[in-house]
Amino acid sequence: MATEVRVPTLGESVTEATVATWFKQPGDAVAVDEMLCELETDKVTVEVPSPVAGKLSEIVAAEGDTVGVDALLAQIEEGAGGSTAPAKAEAPKAEAAPAPAAASKDVENAPSANKLMAENNLSNVQGTGKDGRVMKGDVLNALSNNSAPAPAAAPRAPTSADDAPREERVKMTRLRQTIAKRLKDSQNTAAMLTTYNEVDMTEVMALRSEYKDLFLQKHGVKLGFMSFFTKACVHALREVPEVNAEIDGTDVVYKNYVHMGIAAGTPTGLVVPVIRDADGMGFADIEKAIGVMGAKARDGKLSMAEMQGGTFTISNGGVYGSLMSSPILNPPQSGILGMHKIQDRPMAIGGEVVIRPMMYLALSYDHRIVDGKGAVTFLVRVKEALEDPRRLLMDL
Repeated sequence: MATEVRVPTLGESVTEATVATWFKQPGDAVAVDEMLCELETDKVTVEVPSPVAGKLSEIVAAEGDTVGVDALLAQIEEGAGGSTAPAKAEAPKAEAAPAPAAASKDVENAPSANKLMAENNLSNVQGTGKDGRVMKGDVLNALSNNSAPAPAAAPRAPTSADDAPREERVKMTRLRQTIAKRLKDSQNTAAMLTTYNEVDMTEVMALRSEYKDLFLQKHGVKLGFMSFFTKACVHALREVPEVNAEIDGTDVVYKNYVHMGIAAGTPTGLVVPVIRDADGMGFADIEKAIGVMGAKARDGKLSMAEMQGGTFTISNGGVYGSLMSSPILNPPQSGILGMHKIQDRPMAIGGEVVIRPMMYLALSYDHRIVDGKGAVTFLVRVKEALEDPRRLLMDL
């Protein structure tokens, strides 16, 4: 009985992959869940395990072929025996390169990764595969980062004998490692600048106070500040579309839609769920979507698809008491708005000093695609919309 091996789901917005390496050849015996091949996409490296035990009877997609989701990769003759001995021609090649330190049986590195590490005398490569498995892409990234000789990382400062017993060493979670890498990559790649402004929250707070009970009664959700800021950003992005765009090589990709990322802190780290097509939503739909995503974030139930595809991000450090900050871009996005604490401050209005609830706003942007004029214009439009919410109704 023949069993088909097909390309698995590759993730949101990923429709094709390249067959990188076959670890088995026709006639080889395979066990259930034994790795057959590796697929490479522009985002991740995907392992394809054997769904059954048997003999690999045919390889349909050769190394280097481009395949789509659910495309046929190979056929396995279920239950049939096969040759497990390596070909004689491979023996000298296997002896020529020293094998890297063996991984544990439970977490075995990808064979192609082992081969690359051996050829380049690499070790201690950080794996991003399942359970920390080192993939081919991890080794390629390490080689790229080490293309020029670099000094060894500075050793940690010694700890005194009195302090050592009072320290605790905990391995970073996979999420925290990913956050650290992405934020550092953002600083290394983008020409990031931040521009600041302040907004008088009097009108928004008055409007919210007046209608919050009626809003809750009709829509079953509380009226918060995030829907006002989301609507204000959507309004401003229409006028300054480069803030909603991204760079792809030498091209600028303009997005004629807004998938709004809403940064959320969780016990395990920062996540950014995405409200898709926020530009077509009303206040109630935005508040409901934020509520659903926020609950999933707190419970650790967000899927990868729900955190991908954002075109712009809002980060609210004000809920933690932050008065001013410079948010870091969420690549490949070109803009992120930082909200902050609402604080009563004396303001000069009409020749008189009055107390107003003020908030500092910060827009970090990629100066490679967004000029200073565009960034300042965007932030001013957000400020105007919040200080006079009627402008949102009239598209002014």
